[in-house]
Amino acid sequence: MANGRRDAKDEQLENYRVSPQDAPLTTDQGIQVDDTDNSLTVGQRGPTLLQDFILREKITHFDHERIPERVVHARGAGAYGVFQVYGDSLAEYTRAEFLRDPSIETPVFVRFSTVAGSRGSADTVRDVRGFATKFYTNQGNFDLVGNNMPVFFIQDGIKFPDFVHAVKPEPHNEIPQAQSAHDTLWDFVQLQPETIHMMMWAMSDRALPRSYAQMQGFGVHTFRLVNDRDEATFVKFHWKPKAGVHSMDWDETQKVAGKDPDFNRRDLWDRIEKGNYPEYELGVQLVPAADEHKFDFDLLDPTKIIPEEEVPVRPVGKLVLNRNPNNFFAETEQVAFCIANVVPGIDFTDDPLLQARIFSYLDTQLIRLGGPNFPQIPVNQPVAPVRNHHRDGYHQMRIDTPHTSYHKNSISGGCPALAGDTAFRHYPEQVDGKLIRKRAESFEDHYSQATLFWNSMADFEKEHIVSAFRFELGKVDDASIREGVVKHLNHVDHGLATQVAEGVGVPVPDEVLPNHGRTSPALSQLNLVGEPLPGRKVAVLVADGSDSSSIVAAGEALATKGAVPELLARTDGVVQAADGGRVEVTRALPTMASVLYDAILVPDGERAADTLSGDGLAVFFVTEAYKHGKPIAAVGAGAKVLERAGVPQDAPGVLVAATADESFVRAFLDAASGQRFWSRDVAHIPA
Repeated sequence: MANGRRDAKDEQLENYRVSPQDAPLTTDQGIQVDDTDNSLTVGQRGPTLLQDFILREKITHFDHERIPERVVHARGAGAYGVFQVYGDSLAEYTRAEFLRDPSIETPVFVRFSTVAGSRGSADTVRDVRGFATKFYTNQGNFDLVGNNMPVFFIQDGIKFPDFVHAVKPEPHNEIPQAQSAHDTLWDFVQLQPETIHMMMWAMSDRALPRSYAQMQGFGVHTFRLVNDRDEATFVKFHWKPKAGVHSMDWDETQKVAGKDPDFNRRDLWDRIEKGNYPEYELGVQLVPAADEHKFDFDLLDPTKIIPEEEVPVRPVGKLVLNRNPNNFFAETEQVAFCIANVVPGIDFTDDPLLQARIFSYLDTQLIRLGGPNFPQIPVNQPVAPVRNHHRDGYHQMRIDTPHTSYHKNSISGGCPALAGDTAFRHYPEQVDGKLIRKRAESFEDHYSQATLFWNSMADFEKEHIVSAFRFELGKVDDASIREGVVKHLNHVDHGLATQVAEGVGVPVPDEVLPNHGRTSPALSQLNLVGEPLPGRKVAVLVADGSDSSSIVAAGEALATKGAVPELLARTDGVVQAADGGRVEVTRALPTMASVLYDAILVPDGERAADTLSGDGLAVFFVTEAYKHGKPIAAVGAGAKVLERAGVPQDAPGVLVAATADESFVRAFLDAASGQRFWSRDVAHIPA
């Protein structure tokens, strides 16, 4: 349409345009719907029923909306590894052999991912990260399909299509890509208070992981472990990285998206190629069945955590990622995670989000991978033998020779026969109740744990959360949506709501609601440092005249600890050292940026220091690293570069020494091993 006139094509399309402003909601069959927020369950806390055709239609349509990339989690990276349980401490709780026998090494494939963006989006956007693990156990495949945050946006899976529609680019212009800073997402949030706890996590530094190797993982849902006596124990699964939990600065992530949109993917690949294998500890929170109702929240509510101070996380095993895929498409892109894939000894609960995911994941793979034979794709094949009567279909790769494809049969000797005690058995849960669409009252507290999260943050983490809300809501055009979110935040903490309101230009809520004051130290990254040095990248700025002894001393110490020093000069090739030797340059400075490194070192050397001090790019490199809280070290004359960059030598994480002696190197290693130095005063540093 041009100048208000319709052309023939526009008139043709008019019959297909739909804008149901004042009509009631219906199914695709025209059946009017009075509740699209709650699945059909047996009682308020019972299982979701297969006969819920509204749930099935809604999720089926949603699962088939995109081909061929994933609707969510499209942007990802994967690696193979092994898992090994520490001992037999879980033997009394589960029949799952890989969790009982420490002699078993279970192969795994792990896929990390962002959620909202397409395959072509950047790695470092503000988003939840997927942490999906496929265990190829001797009893069949177990898929632990989780995230790097322990809660989710919604309580019932019937709302998942609505949430993803809201967070995806807006339909009229396909903008914005891989961002949540827009009206439809925040409109959904302001109308769904159950999202607030997750939004606190999403606005925190947890949404900006420095590396997949420095990122926690959670199973999100409460599952069951079932033992040989059919006794059940509730369980929450945790992945804790050996390298600690570390994040990036928001300004840094935006710049990395331009400098290297594959930043996290590349980091994972490089760590494995260099032998700095990412390691994670599997932990479990176990709750006896008798204690199901002892908490002030519902165990089946996926928007809640079990605070570690109430139920400690018990370490039970170790995961090591030690092999990169050979072909991204064949393996990382075609890997099919299905939360319904469980093995004997692991079972579901009646969590309404989990119940919908059991259906949704299988349905999604059918459209993505062309039919029911996707388990035959190599990356999806179990190591356990497969024997069944499934036949034909798209991409059938098995050549079944028996004359029978049914049970019972006598022609094939009755094979394959039914399993005995080794078969999967669901926990014999007792269920009773009327068929209803109603959320349990125990799911109604949407703010207490959001407040717990806020109270548990360090001061710098709180500052980052406020800035994130201001940034995100500042992109929202509709002021009433901004105001609606702030009203919810007032239920979390009045101080938080006040700071956000003042930043986005809406009224500060009048009512000062009480803050319960409880904290959980396990929620702050300040308490999750770990052993992060292996895999960390250190930029060493060099030029003609650099002192080779300080380069060698620091470089060897870093490499010994698994860090990756890279020598950056104005051009590729070599530089002439102060002693006349030749120093090989790793990369040309103009091709890199400080945001791609974890720490900066400027070696000694008068001539080199003068050159670097006069190089605007090198000076900015140091200035920017300082503003992002990174450790910066200089030896001898190298301090001139810090002075030129406006970096105070007495600031936290800034190290200056006359020589690169043992104590200096040790101090630099310690600084490079910790969290960022967020307490720095950067107001006076030039942009």
